[in-house]
Amino acid sequence: MKPIIEQKAKVVAEIEEMIKSSQAAILVDYRGLTVAEMTELRRKLKEKGAEIKVVKNTLAKRAAHNLGITGLDPYLEGPTALAVAKEDPASAAKVLFDFAKDHPNLEIKVGILENIVLEKDKVKAIADLPPRNVLLAKLLGGMQAPLYGFAGALAGVLRKFVYALEAIRKQKAGEE
Repeated sequence: MKPIIEQKAKVVAEIEEMIKSSQAAILVDYRGLTVAEMTELRRKLKEKGAEIKVVKNTLAKRAAHNLGITGLDPYLEGPTALAVAKEDPASAAKVLFDFAKDHPNLEIKVGILENIVLEKDKVKAIADLPPRNVLLAKLLGGMQAPLYGFAGALAGVLRKFVYALEAIRKQKAGEE
């Protein structure tokens, strides 16, 4: 009996580590998906730096309680798989929602972001965000815009100063 308890403790620790080391986690009900469809989903998630693992509800509850995540128990009913986004939460959520459009058997239950349980609609809002690199590009563009404006204004001041010096030079050359 003791080896079973140790094995379950190991699985709980593995689930905890998956959640702790991820940017976000999403619980899904995969009931009705074929093995080929699950393999396709795994491949699509892996391309986006995410992974999915089938978990036992009781062990997932124990892992959530150990991590201090509250409000997850009602969602841990029926077949449950845990998808974790190691890099970009938006792209992993987008893969899941896009896959669910084509495969109605996949149901997104709930998400976990920084140990906070997010309802399905909030996970959908995350999925609708642009990818991380696009958001970073927009941020960088927003930071550079004032600098470009300042550089343009400074160039205008210098240009007017040079024109004024040239006019003074021409005026003095004409007087001499």
